[in-house]
Amino acid sequence: MRSSSLATRLFLSATAWVVVILLITGIALSSVYRAATERAFDRRLNLYLRTLIAEVATPDDLTEHQFQSLGEPLFDLPLSGWYWQIVREDSSKHESRTSRSLWDKKLPKLEDRGFPLTSAGVRQAYVDGPEGQDLRIVERRVDLGADGKFLISVAGDATEISEETRAFDYYLFGTFAALTVGLLLTTIFQVRFGLAPLKRISEAIADIRSGRAERLQGTFPVEIAPLARETNALIDANREIVERARTHVGNLAHAIKTPLSVIVNEASARRPDPFAAKILEQAEVMRNQVTHHLERARIAARQTIIGTVTDVAPVIDALGRTMEKIHRGIDIEIDAAAGVRFRGERQDFEEMVGNLVDNACKWARGRVAIGVTAEAAGTPDQGRVLRICVDDDGPGLSPAEREQAARRGARLDESKPGSGLGLSIVADLAALYGGRFTLGGAPTGGLRAELVLPAA
Repeated sequence: MRSSSLATRLFLSATAWVVVILLITGIALSSVYRAATERAFDRRLNLYLRTLIAEVATPDDLTEHQFQSLGEPLFDLPLSGWYWQIVREDSSKHESRTSRSLWDKKLPKLEDRGFPLTSAGVRQAYVDGPEGQDLRIVERRVDLGADGKFLISVAGDATEISEETRAFDYYLFGTFAALTVGLLLTTIFQVRFGLAPLKRISEAIADIRSGRAERLQGTFPVEIAPLARETNALIDANREIVERARTHVGNLAHAIKTPLSVIVNEASARRPDPFAAKILEQAEVMRNQVTHHLERARIAARQTIIGTVTDVAPVIDALGRTMEKIHRGIDIEIDAAAGVRFRGERQDFEEMVGNLVDNACKWARGRVAIGVTAEAAGTPDQGRVLRICVDDDGPGLSPAEREQAARRGARLDESKPGSGLGLSIVADLAALYGGRFTLGGAPTGGLRAELVLPAA
């Protein structure tokens, strides 16, 4: 699974934080609003309670006194959800008086249900009332001395609190939803344009890697400018290291080949001597080894250069014309897709393909075919690859012979000229570029040499 981009991670992180913060804020505001609504409702109930206490405190008898409606018509509407109740507790009859809305029902006593007194000396709670209503009750005991002891209760329909809170939650949800959308759009804008310089650097580095540019160009914000400067400095340092490596490889080649040439010349002058013949044989082995390993060192140094690309079609056409002149009577057919480019140096590409075409021409009866295509790699991270197939109509090779042919210095037929290093150099070069080289059967009946390399 591919890792998500920085912009995506930042957006998801910002979205998660926005949602969490707004959710917590919404819950807190809803709770605060419900508490405020409940306090306002309780103040209303306590007002009615004090009015009833004032009525009870008059010298008139409870059973004969006509209570007012307390200014609330709902106290007269049957089972309206708004009730009051006065119970005299110092009388054996427990005479009581209730609002008309209660009819023959009774309000529960909060004291019997274990609800505590508040600092104001009242009890208040939510209870189930007549007809299953959700009631908010305030209750207070009043001691009038010789005039008696009374338990006074006032209840209101608590659905008003729930409806007020629910309406507030709806408005709050709508407001926060709009705020969330606005914040997310703002976050998208900030992430998109805030990370734009990083995207430019990424595209510029891709251009350098593919050979379309040599350095990071343009003006970057002060936060990103040091990254651009260090990247350019790294590219310059890489080029300097490669140039020094090339120089060292050249010096080493000269230092080793000159003594070898002296040894070969001295041994050649004494060729009849068996000892001289042995020296010539081993000197040739040494020369092949030195050539092979110096070539690998040279290739490895060049392969580390950033931003080098090669157009494939011109190189293939030039090699085809050259090989037709060298190998008379061989017809070379070329099918190379236009616009295909190899991510590497031209000299390396010429060496790899030239060895394959030269080998095919040596063994072909009369025809060699070169096909070049660009295709997607096996995984998305690898990008595109270049596939080069060189087919001949010669005798071909068995699987065992194909394996032996790719070995360094191996020659299946001494009658053909060469050192036996060509195919092994191709394999080494392909491996250094992250590609591969294989031998197989060609549709024409001969040998197919297939080369897969990174494409630009």
